[in-house]
Amino acid sequence: MKYYLLLVLATVTIPALQAAEKLYPSGKILDIQQETRTRVLYYQVDTPVSKAEPYFEVSVQVGDTIYVGDYSPRHADETVPDEWNVPQAKVRLRLDKHYIFLRRLAGTELQFVITKRIAAVAAQKAPASSSPK
Repeated sequence: MKYYLLLVLATVTIPALQAAEKLYPSGKILDIQQETRTRVLYYQVDTPVSKAEPYFEVSVQVGDTIYVGDYSPRHADETVPDEWNVPQAKVRLRLDKHYIFLRRLAGTELQFVITKRIAAVAAQKAPASSSPK
């Protein structure tokens, strides 16, 4: 009876553990760029007063698709984790319809808004910009 209960318990828990692992497939970070966009704070006598706000643009390849996403930090001094700045860095991620969640080594996630989806084959076949001679 004890072995039967242990067998049933193992049968139920092992597929659940495998399903949790499939939530975070691995991807490859192709590029991370820090950009700025200007935001109008207010208008003073028909003159806009604006502020430059930094954001990060990341390109991640998952299988045959390259996802490009934006992340707006909470404050201007915030950066992306150092382990992502390595060329072709491997990262665990979770995909949603409009978001990509990149997982840090500590287990927390950063949420990026997906701005583009590009087929990796089409990106590789695109001609490189030729330099004038």
